[in-house]
Amino acid sequence: MELRSFGAPTRIRLLAGVIALLVAALVVVLTVEAHRQRDGLRVIGGQAAPEVVATAELYFALNDMDAQLANVLLVGDDTTLGFTRAKALELYQQRRGQVSADLQQAAAAANDPVTAQRVRDLLDALGRYETLAARTLLLDEQHPHPAGDPPAAALAEYRQATDLLAGTLLPAARDLGDHHAAALAGTYQDQRGELLTVRAWLLVLGGLLLAALAVMQVYLARRFRRVLNAPLLAATVMVVTLAGGGVALGTSVAEHLRSAKRDAFDSILVLERARAVSYDANADESRYLADPERAGQYEAAFLGKTQQLVTLDGATLDAYDARLDAALQGYRRDQADVGWRGYLGTEFRNITFTRERAAAETAIARFQTYQRDDRHIRRLVRDGDRRAAIAFCTSYAPGTRTMPSTSTTRPSSAHRHQPAGVRRSHRRRRAGAVARGVCAGRDRRRGPRAAVARAAPAPGEYR
Repeated sequence: MELRSFGAPTRIRLLAGVIALLVAALVVVLTVEAHRQRDGLRVIGGQAAPEVVATAELYFALNDMDAQLANVLLVGDDTTLGFTRAKALELYQQRRGQVSADLQQAAAAANDPVTAQRVRDLLDALGRYETLAARTLLLDEQHPHPAGDPPAAALAEYRQATDLLAGTLLPAARDLGDHHAAALAGTYQDQRGELLTVRAWLLVLGGLLLAALAVMQVYLARRFRRVLNAPLLAATVMVVTLAGGGVALGTSVAEHLRSAKRDAFDSILVLERARAVSYDANADESRYLADPERAGQYEAAFLGKTQQLVTLDGATLDAYDARLDAALQGYRRDQADVGWRGYLGTEFRNITFTRERAAAETAIARFQTYQRDDRHIRRLVRDGDRRAAIAFCTSYAPGTRTMPSTSTTRPSSAHRHQPAGVRRSHRRRRAGAVARGVCAGRDRRRGPRAAVARAAPAPGEYR
């Protein structure tokens, strides 16, 4: 039956009913959008992202725990190096506690059988590692020795421990981190897709409602010869405001999710992993000095981790410094010419925030200094001066540190021994958000220190 067959009152009621239904649908969609926005930001910023960062922290803590165990064997009873057995033991216990806390967090967040099994495997492997580490420390304590000459029995136990770390613990931690990262990526895609779908429904319903109001306006103008109906005009303005505001808000939140995931979190994850690898590379220096029989193995491992941080295809340790210098010179001529890959290559190709480039450039310069110092250590060993190599590797004395500083004073002991990794600096951005900095630096005994700085909103700030 056509609309014109009804009388004027019936037509008006029908049009009013259609408008009321569309308004109700619009309100429902706006309510759903508000819930989606809140849930999306909560899941990304408050749950999924922290889980991924926690597993990256676990990987880092495991690496440094083993590095400090190697340092115990390396320095022995020598107290003239600037870094002592007691300090290495203190740092070992700190990292051990951090590993325990990270695994507890991972266990609490394990809401699926795959994650729960991975956490159980990690706990089992950690128990075996700590047993071997305890034997290493006991044998080392029972047989006092000078720097660089650990007892054979302690070294044999340490070899088992570090092999277990490299072959079981670290791969398990990396798999757990990859699992959480994949879950976060899936959550991000789902949440953002749902937001965009709701936005599309807002556009459709808003358009239909405006069309219905326009039909009502035209009908009333023709039937009652009124050019404009004030209540309908007010309703039209309200619809445009609500639908337009909902679409704008949905677009804004979807962009916030994209920025939190891709611009901020993806780089933070890369840098967390870079920090863990840098500590492992630094541990390979200690292993190289403490275990001459495996020096070739640990030198190759150091090169592999160096290439993970800054990849220069085909570069050996002997050629690496010249290749890196050439790549940096090319970059200084043209910032678009990033002639390296790896974790720091990924960072340089994803610079999106204020002051991020300057921080990244400072970081890779520190990484370059660290690499040159490493070559000096290896030259001393080849020249037969292992004692000097150990002293250079462990000392905090002026002239032997590798971390450049804008200060002309020697850093305090508290600064030198603070956890080297993520330092957070805060600044105001346009919307008053807090920015996160992942800072690089390097203490001689604490490793390359993830060599990159980033000023980006932390995912937790989007909660």
